[in-house]
Amino acid sequence: MTTNEISASNLNETPSGERVHIAFFGLRNAGKSSLVNAVTGQDLAVVSDVKGTTTDPVKKAMELLPLGPVLIIDTPGLDDEGELGEKRVKRALNVLANCDVAVLVHDVNENFSQAENDLLKIFDEKKIPFIIANNKIDLTPHSSLLTPNFINVSALTGENVNLLKEKIAALANKNKNEKKLISDLLTPGDVVILVVPVDKAAPKGRLILPQQQTIRDILDAHCSAFMCQDVELENTLKNLRVKPRLVVTDSQVFGKVNKIVPKEILLTSFSILFARYKGSLKILVKGAEKLENLKDGDKVLISEGCTHHRQCGDIGTEKIPAWIKNFTNSTPEFSFTSGGEFFDENKLKDFSLIIHCGGCMLNEQEMRSRISRAVSAGVPVVNYGIAIAHMHGILKRSLEIFKEI
Repeated sequence: MTTNEISASNLNETPSGERVHIAFFGLRNAGKSSLVNAVTGQDLAVVSDVKGTTTDPVKKAMELLPLGPVLIIDTPGLDDEGELGEKRVKRALNVLANCDVAVLVHDVNENFSQAENDLLKIFDEKKIPFIIANNKIDLTPHSSLLTPNFINVSALTGENVNLLKEKIAALANKNKNEKKLISDLLTPGDVVILVVPVDKAAPKGRLILPQQQTIRDILDAHCSAFMCQDVELENTLKNLRVKPRLVVTDSQVFGKVNKIVPKEILLTSFSILFARYKGSLKILVKGAEKLENLKDGDKVLISEGCTHHRQCGDIGTEKIPAWIKNFTNSTPEFSFTSGGEFFDENKLKDFSLIIHCGGCMLNEQEMRSRISRAVSAGVPVVNYGIAIAHMHGILKRSLEIFKEI
């Protein structure tokens, strides 16, 4: 496969943050991993009669009919024992942060345990749609059970497995996010300029995910997208016969782009678009106020949803801390997390401010969970684009297109 073919393949894949996250929970030996394999039609999870075979969450991106692109997650047993077992259970419960639909796999031959009942309470508290799959009905006489939250199944014989998939799809579609990234802000025929600086961190031969998704949504709105780097922006504006409706910029060049784009043209950033798309724009805009009174020694957490090799000039670890020091005329204490790493409420209480990336690699459930933890801890939270716009004095302008703000 050539580089261009690899790039095309990546462009056609549904990103993890846009897939429905379906997590399977249960006690050890409830047949959880066997049911995962039956539902997916693949040997995704290792199956054994030995308790505790699944020691870490196992994830698989795939197409699951009749639903479409999903991320299937098999988790360790809820009743794992010992010091190591406690850590495994904690990892299983951490999956709830990005779970769109939960399946509790219960051994129909056993009574409900305290661990299972506790998990059901968490589903209700977090408002996570769930199904209880009573597994191993092949081992005992049973009456037919098919209710909105319960279904009798057999991972061994496949009985009712297709019905289980249909119930999962129904729950996922009922809670599906119908919000648009940018298309609802446009009228057919509008022109949008996307400013995309190409630096050392940009993947060779590819656009990064926010840019890909924005382009697709612009096309879905029957509008035109023009792309350029910040150094070509001025000429691009001069050469266009039609005045653009909107300019969307990478946050790193927000200040420079603001000076070039005429005031009568709307301006925002990819990061701000994603803040609205993930349903947290108002909270993040409010969090920007904390930048006004940061002091020496205040703890600031800078968190990214993806993992990548840090390079010289990295936006999270170098540029944003430098901008904050210059803006506040102080020297806060910075901490950094990336990927699936994010603190609970108790640890977050130590921070004065949390600055998060746009979250393009995280699903809406995960972003809401992280912001909810920050709110519960009483810590203001803002994202990259909003923080940068605020520090450059252009936050008000970058929000003009959003009527709700």
